[in-house]
Amino acid sequence: MQEQERKTVRGRDLYEWIQSLVGSVLVVVAIFTFGIRMLGVDGHSMLNTLQHGDRLMVVNPIFYHDYKYGDIVILRKTGVFDNEPIVKRVIATGGQTVDIDFSEGVVYVDGEALEEDYIREPTYTAEGTEFPLTVPEGSIFVMGDNRNGSSDSRDYRLGTVDTRYVIGKAAFLLFPGLDYDTEKRNFSRIGVIW
Repeated sequence: MQEQERKTVRGRDLYEWIQSLVGSVLVVVAIFTFGIRMLGVDGHSMLNTLQHGDRLMVVNPIFYHDYKYGDIVILRKTGVFDNEPIVKRVIATGGQTVDIDFSEGVVYVDGEALEEDYIREPTYTAEGTEFPLTVPEGSIFVMGDNRNGSSDSRDYRLGTVDTRYVIGKAAFLLFPGLDYDTEKRNFSRIGVIW
């Protein structure tokens, strides 16, 4: 009789372990389906912050949708840039006014010059958008960190971006692409992008 009880206990333990494992897998699948995505950086518009081939963990707008200056977002706007997702930095949000002095390379938001230690070089390239520009409510103005090698909100085809086009906010660099200058992977870059 004792042997039968031990088999029953082991069976219950195995059943509970399998049940726990299945529950955990379902939670992970739900998180990666609805909360977090993995996306790759395609192109050089975010140099030196992000490199072509970087793999990012991106938080879904369901969990993060109050975008602010400095956030790196992934967006897709139908009919623009081959409908591919693009990675850019939020420069201004709804109600703010953006102005750019292309001769000096300085970006202004609400009359204040931005301190942009993350850019590759000053902003000298105009792409057709007229400034000053006030960002409509519910929209963002985005730019690449590689200012003179980026198509962004300065390009009239993209312009300001309705936040409904945002796929998510970059949260973590999972795997580095090859560095543009050295052509080597810099694994020390792995980490939080907040």
